[in-house]
Amino acid sequence: MSDAKERFKELGEAYEVLKDPEKRTAYDQLGANWQQGQDFRPPPGWDDGYEFSGDPASGPGAHQFSDFFESLFRQSHGPAGGAAHQEFHMHGEDRRARVSVDLHDSYTGATRSITLHAPELTEDGRVITRDRTLNIKIPKGIRDGQQIRLAGQGAPGIGKGKTGDLFLEVELRPGDHYRVDDTDVYLNLPVAPWEAALGATVSVPLPSGSVNLKIPADSNQGSKLRLKGKGLPAKQPGDLYVVLDVVLSPAGNEAAKALYEKMSKEMAFDPRAGL
Repeated sequence: MSDAKERFKELGEAYEVLKDPEKRTAYDQLGANWQQGQDFRPPPGWDDGYEFSGDPASGPGAHQFSDFFESLFRQSHGPAGGAAHQEFHMHGEDRRARVSVDLHDSYTGATRSITLHAPELTEDGRVITRDRTLNIKIPKGIRDGQQIRLAGQGAPGIGKGKTGDLFLEVELRPGDHYRVDDTDVYLNLPVAPWEAALGATVSVPLPSGSVNLKIPADSNQGSKLRLKGKGLPAKQPGDLYVVLDVVLSPAGNEAAKALYEKMSKEMAFDPRAGL
């Protein structure tokens, strides 16, 4: 009876270790020093680059864990005390990681090389952490929060089980001057006071080139100029909005000061007239 209790205890430990990648890695670290009820403490930084989601004990592969548990139990308590052999196969887990994508790459599409810290199953069944370098294709028009699926790049399966997939969650990196809202892109464009007052044609940098933009006369701070279809590529492309940012020239010398004094005297302008 005591042998049966001890075997059941061992089976419970094996089940807990198998169903959780973190515990699998921690078990490799603690080995025989691990005792039932003791917290697993995985090696620092073992999961950098990956986020695991889902509960294998209740997800699609739950029956496979039950089969594993049953096969171990059968080996210990087979007919006439013999061990009944049964192969065990389990589909590898899907894994997730975040990847930063430049705004320019979303406009044009690109192939980029990324390095991830990935748990890896060795031939002797241990889980170790290694750097993996992957070449990924960034689809044209990819947006913040969307995912790139890399088939067969997730966790390896057990036995003849297929390898899982790797899902890369995109974090769009717009840079210092742009802001992205869904497929629309916003650019704050600095303009001189005389460009805003008199009107001008200026060259505007875009993530995929540049365009000459006509600034209407008497434009105000914060005025929006729309460039239709110049946002992120899509079935219905977004727009690019140029937001004018009027920048004052400093009165850094006597000539500039004299010019500002002349403007203050000759121009009937009160910026607080509407207050």
